Amino acid sequence: MPPKTVKVVVITGATRGLGRAMAERFMEAGHTVLGCGRGHAEVARLTRKFAKPHEFSTVDVSRDEAVQDWAKRVLHEHGAPDLLINNAALVNRNAPLWKVPPDEFQRVMDVNVVGVANCIRHFVPAMVAKKSGVIVNFSSGWGRSTSPEVAPYCATKWAIEGLTAALAQELPSGMAAIPLNPGIINTEMLQSCFGSSAANYPSAEEWSRKAVPFLLKLGSKYNGKQLSVMDE
Repeated sequence: MPPKTVKVVVITGATRGLGRAMAERFMEAGHTVLGCGRGHAEVARLTRKFAKPHEFSTVDVSRDEAVQDWAKRVLHEHGAPDLLINNAALVNRNAPLWKVPPDEFQRVMDVNVVGVANCIRHFVPAMVAKKSGVIVNFSSGWGRSTSPEVAPYCATKWAIEGLTAALAQELPSGMAAIPLNPGIINTEMLQSCFGSSAANYPSAEEWSRKAVPFLLKLGSKYNGKQLSVMDE
């Protein structure tokens, strides 16, 4: 059998929830994970636990200059990623739209939409130069439908769907940009919305054992397609 190809996987929001679970599954499968998160302590713990070539960095994806610095280091040391996963996201505290404070609304927008654009801006040119690689922008069921009291989050995920569809039309042949609905998973984010009923859904670790093999199979034929992990 031919030797297995080791992929370079960049993951935002890699210190908790889905990002952390995906990072561990990709590493278990023998791939190189380059992740980021906002928490210094969490990044330090991951750095101690997982040796090079894996790397974890403290990055606020909503800050363009921070993403630029991170991308420069990653691209210099590892080259263009094979898989760029824009996973980092926030959800607003449950409230009618008119009761969401302006600073909270702005923060959700900045991380969930601006953060994705920042990562695309600084990682995708290297991928385009190679004419290879897959960009997966995490959407949500709330990027294709809506619910009350999470309007800011819904707005960002609908934006991700449109942004990704347009990006897919801009990429050269051989690449793909995919908006991915991960499904309903019991994470801290879901708990903030669903409360105790979040426990009725799979954990991030359980989900990742299905999601990571699915992500590794994605290629150019899926460019622009709305995909959902739970359908696979």
